[in-house]
Amino acid sequence: MQSPSYSPEEYNKLPDVPGVYKYYNGDGKLIYVGKAKSLKKRVASYFVKSTGLNLKTRRMVKEIRRIEFTMVNSEFDALLLENNLIKKNQPRYNILLKDDKTYPYLLLTKEHFPQIYPTRKLIPSRGTYYGPFASVKAMNNVLELIRSLFTIRTCKLDLNPYKIAEQKYKVCLEYHIGNCLGPCEGLQGEPDYMKDIDQAKNILKGNLGVPKAYFKSRMQEAAQNLAFEKAQRYKDKLDLLEKYQAKSLVTNPHVTDLDVFAIVSADKFAFVNYLNIKNGAINITKTVELKKKLDETEQEMLLTAIFHLKDQFQSDAKEILCNIALDEPIEGLHLTVPKIGDKRKLVELSLKNAMYYKKEKALLSGKAKEKKNRVLLQLQKDLSLKEIPDHIECFDNSNIQGNYPVASMVCFLDGKPAKKEYRHFHVKTVEGPDDFASMTEIVGRRYKRLIKENKPLPKLIVIDGGKGQLSAAVEALKSLDIYGQVPVIGIAKKLEEIYFPGDSFPLHIDKKSESLRLIQRTRDEAHRFAITFHRDIRSKDAFKTALDSIEGIGPTTSNKLLNHYKSLKKIREASEDDLAQLIGKDKANRIINFIKKESR
Repeated sequence: MQSPSYSPEEYNKLPDVPGVYKYYNGDGKLIYVGKAKSLKKRVASYFVKSTGLNLKTRRMVKEIRRIEFTMVNSEFDALLLENNLIKKNQPRYNILLKDDKTYPYLLLTKEHFPQIYPTRKLIPSRGTYYGPFASVKAMNNVLELIRSLFTIRTCKLDLNPYKIAEQKYKVCLEYHIGNCLGPCEGLQGEPDYMKDIDQAKNILKGNLGVPKAYFKSRMQEAAQNLAFEKAQRYKDKLDLLEKYQAKSLVTNPHVTDLDVFAIVSADKFAFVNYLNIKNGAINITKTVELKKKLDETEQEMLLTAIFHLKDQFQSDAKEILCNIALDEPIEGLHLTVPKIGDKRKLVELSLKNAMYYKKEKALLSGKAKEKKNRVLLQLQKDLSLKEIPDHIECFDNSNIQGNYPVASMVCFLDGKPAKKEYRHFHVKTVEGPDDFASMTEIVGRRYKRLIKENKPLPKLIVIDGGKGQLSAAVEALKSLDIYGQVPVIGIAKKLEEIYFPGDSFPLHIDKKSESLRLIQRTRDEAHRFAITFHRDIRSKDAFKTALDSIEGIGPTTSNKLLNHYKSLKKIREASEDDLAQLIGKDKANRIINFIKKESR
């Protein structure tokens, strides 16, 4: 398997901000999700140094063909988003790279006075599992929060009411330091214990708003009863919840199920970022690029993206947040442009990602244009041309001992192949293996047609061959009275020498030069195009020759079979009934007998 074509320059394009990165293989399948305090540094660490990577990680790196990322506001948000994406997509390397273990869960046991404890084994009969968590640290943070807020037992005792009544247990240290209210000795009833369990469930589900409202009401109630110490304890717990939530945009209980879209546009493109919010958490992120075909407005392009992305990810959210308003409402959907609050912050986060992709597109486009101009300017300098050769045409001949003489012309615009402008030629006026005369014919035919159709001539003509081939092309240009209007050169393959008309000494361009590589590309492409055409002509003629040798089979029948079956092999594989339906029973029988005789 080939290694990914990532370079240090590409790592530098990544932003130095917190976020989540996603690795895709050659099939477009998500294979890994990771979080990072700095996207640039973390992603680069996979490719710059391989010595510190274990075998599984190196195997994963070999599969990576595409990277996507989402920027967030904090490392904690990156941790939460990573967890959401892993739970939704289950990328295989996120499991394999965790020491072959399953992800950690928190188990709420199904028993009297339920316990909450971490586990990696999923046995549904034991109780309700919450997770999986992306890391043990994330799981422990949640468990520590729950134990700080509520008095939930940590012991493994079987607190069956009969055993409690028989006074089989004694309170432990957790009771004496205030972390447990002693249900083992009957000091706390099960209904009271379950109130804390119910609040803990909300935290495990990410619904922090419910326990916050609970502690706030208890705090106010205690204050009204002048129980200020008790009110202070509830306030401390409320502050702890506020601190834990940290105004996270990735997991926010104040935000329900919705879709978030943000669009930014350029001259020819628009970029739309999409965030899908489910149960208050971001679980899908995607940025798409839309190419403008006509003079579409941002509203039109955003509408296209909304329908496309909602359909692609099967989102049933009815509320949509955007950074711009649409001209017309969408039936069945409620679209708003929030101005303040958490919803506005979500739109800003989406807009931040869309703007980054726009910036990257501009940088890549600028670098590509700079490289294209650099190569063409270098070629202009090396060949001492008056104009930048942004339109190049290259010619090549192909024949075998004079049989099936054909030729090709390829066209490069702005240094890139323009395949719609490629042309094939059957050599018509030359008999026998005369490459020079063939070159004179096809060059003359090409530019006679351009002059007749009043089309622009190229800025450079390249001939595949040395002085002889070049002189033949020059003869054609002189006959059309355009010699001197278009620069023409020949390239001799053996030493990659460049020949100019009338100059017996070739030009040697540095073998590592980008300008020479461009000339070689045009030559190689013309050669490939000519050889392919020549091979097709030979195959078609061989096909006709084999059929024409059968008595009673003429050119009309041969062409009919050729158009239907495309090859002699497929005719050999066809049944007599199939052939009879196409050309008649008698001719089909003749072909079948010929094939049988041929195979003996």
